[in-house]
Formats: sequence, structure tokens, C-alpha cells
Amino acid sequence: MYDKADNASLLKDADACLLKYGSEFLPEVVTRTENIYFWTASGKRVLDWTSGQMSCLIGHGHPEIVETITKHATGLDHVYSSMVSPPVIELGKQLTSALPAGLDKAIFLSTGSESNECAIKLAKVVTGKFEIVGLAASWHGMTFGSNGAQYWNGRAGYGPTMPGNLMLPAPDDYRSIFRFPDGSYDWKTELDYGWSLVDKQSCGSLAAVIMEPILSSGGMMTLPEGYMKAMKAHCEARKMLLIIDEAQTGMGRCGDLIASNHDGVVPDILTLSKTLGNGLPLAATITSNRISAEADKAGFLFYTTHVNDPLPAAVGLKVLQIVQRDNLVARAAMLGKVLHAGLNRLMSRYGCIGMADTGLGKRLSEHAFELGVSAMLSSQGSFYGCLRIAPPIVITEEQLEEGLNILEEAFRTTDGSNPLYHS
Repeated sequence: MYDKADNASLLKDADACLLKYGSEFLPEVVTRTENIYFWTASGKRVLDWTSGQMSCLIGHGHPEIVETITKHATGLDHVYSSMVSPPVIELGKQLTSALPAGLDKAIFLSTGSESNECAIKLAKVVTGKFEIVGLAASWHGMTFGSNGAQYWNGRAGYGPTMPGNLMLPAPDDYRSIFRFPDGSYDWKTELDYGWSLVDKQSCGSLAAVIMEPILSSGGMMTLPEGYMKAMKAHCEARKMLLIIDEAQTGMGRCGDLIASNHDGVVPDILTLSKTLGNGLPLAATITSNRISAEADKAGFLFYTTHVNDPLPAAVGLKVLQIVQRDNLVARAAMLGKVLHAGLNRLMSRYGCIGMADTGLGKRLSEHAFELGVSAMLSSQGSFYGCLRIAPPIVITEEQLEEGLNILEEAFRTTDGSNPLYHS
């Protein structure tokens, strides 16, 4: 499509006409995507280990997704917001059937920010309370409700956030000061202490907690075993709702259809985005029959231009069907073990891993890109130097090994990587 594009000219035009939104544009313009790869204007082929923006779960240009888009762009694309259509109804039926009981009613929106905004408003109208508790190192979106409940970035410079936002410490087993005498992480004491502070700050109007199963933008922090259950218990003790934001972890990415299944917790409200639309703007907010009925009785309003649009819903339906038909959840679990083994092998060879060096992380990420794999550092500088790795779950074992070999070469040839062996 853009095979003869000139990288320098494109970047010059981009700089002239595009508003920056939090980071510099990368120095290579992407001109084509296919399967788990993208190509740049300079002709470089790159393994896409971030699935676009952690979204292209089943790869770029999947033929069944292309067919679905073509069909619905031709015959059923967009309707008035209070109208429903077969793709929306069918996606609602199949998605809620695949989720645990208690996740019974869905609304389909456009972005993760929007789905979290919807979840927060839903929690407020149902509980009649307004205080929202989030985790430090969280990321939930750019709208005012979702942004007010996140603490990693995006809060400074825009005036007051929404009233009633309170914060718990992020469960960071690598860096937390809460330790048992043997040095292991004491997450429960940390969580209980955090709640003691929240209770002191609260004005008695605690509505909900919003949290991710993996705190991605805050440094790829995985929740400790049992953490989500403990959080649910804290919510129930205070008659709060639990909102789980699975923008990046949903639809099989973590070896379960949703990552909260791993801890056996059913959230009061679940949000999906990114992976649900495989890169198209599709998100969902899903809740129980009880909460849905109470919200309806309270006059809940979340009326948007693209609510329950048929074309993106048809894509989400096809993504779900492919994930289920091709056993991609089990495949993700299996390939995750291969990836973890490869990353642990790298950790045994390079002493820089675990040093929290953002500058080195940036150099490694840039060098890996030059060598042919996109394992991007967060666009924000305060990311501890963590590489974010989330390849499409259709990747083959051979392609995983290809990417691991490229990462190995990036570590081997980047100053400061501190090799622990002699070649």
C-alpha cells in the first residue's frame, strides 16, 4: 500500500501536522502490517511483540476479521444509538455465556477509557456513593473519571481530578518495603495497611475499587496469588463494588479467557477493550443482572454516538469465536511457558535485568527494534526500564524463539547489559 513511501518525508509531514500526545513519534514510519509483523518505510520487517498497542490478539489482517469488516461495512455498519442489531445481540449472548455467572449484561463501547468511565458511573449510581479507590501504578484511561482513578501518569497539569479518588499501594513484590523476616513479600500486610489509610481518608462514601490483574503501564506487575480475593473481601466488608479492568489481559492473553478467573474471583463489573476488537475500537462493560436492574431503576445514563455499533461488535464476535474454536486460551497458556523459559534464560545471562534502569531499557528497546523485534518500553519515562512483551497469541513457537534470539542479540550488543558469562 505504501511500499514506495519515504520515511524522512513522512516524518517531516507528521511533525508539521500532528499533535503530540505524550511521547515522540518513533523514527520509523510503519507502512504495512500482516500476521505478527509490521514493515517500516525503510523496508524493515519487525516482529510485533506488543500486538500494536497490546490489541491485535490474533494478529494483523486476520483473513476472517478482514472478511467480517468488509461484510458489515457494506451492509450493517452504524445505527442510531438506541437501536440494536444482530451482531450486538449475538456478541452479548456469546460473551456473557463464556464468562462466569454474575457477568450477565454487557454494553459495547469504543475504548478502554470509555468502558472504565462507564464502570465507574455504574458503580456510583448503583451504590449511591462516589469515592473510587485505585492502585498506585495503575492506568485506566484518559477521560476524567478513569484518569482520576489512575496514579501512574496523566494527573499533573490539568487542574483538579474528579472528587473522591483514593489510592492503595501497588502490589509490587520486586520493590515493596513490606517484607517478612526472610525477605519475601508481605503483600497482605501492605494491603491491609493501605486500607487503614483509605478508611481514614474516606468521607464515608466508598463506592468501588478499580484494578488491573497485571499493572501494565506501572511496570508489568502481576498480582500475588490470593491478592484479588483479599481485595474482594475488603470491598464486601465496606459494601463496595469491585471493577476489574482487563483491557490487556482479557480474551485469553493470560491463559484464561479473563485473568480474574485465575484467582477465582468474579468482579462486580468487568471491563474489556483492546483485545476484544483485535485492534479495532471496541470495548465492553459487563455486570450482573442485579446491578443492571438497579442501574436501570436509578436511571443510569451512558448514551454515546457509537454505543452498541454493529460493525465493531461483529468483529468482537468473530474474535471470540476464533479464540474459542482454535483453543487459543490453552495455546496462550502453553506458549506463555515457552516465553517465560526464554526470558528466564536471558535473566540468568545478563545482570542488568532487575536493575530498574530506564535509560538502559530505552537503549535495549531501540536496539531490539533495529534488529527486528518490537518489545517496547512504555512511552512514559517512569517505567523502571521494563520491556512490555505481549505478542499475538497466534504466534508460533518458532516465531517466539526467533524473537528471543533477537532479544538475546540486543542484550549481547548493548552497553551496560552486564553479561554474566563469557562467550
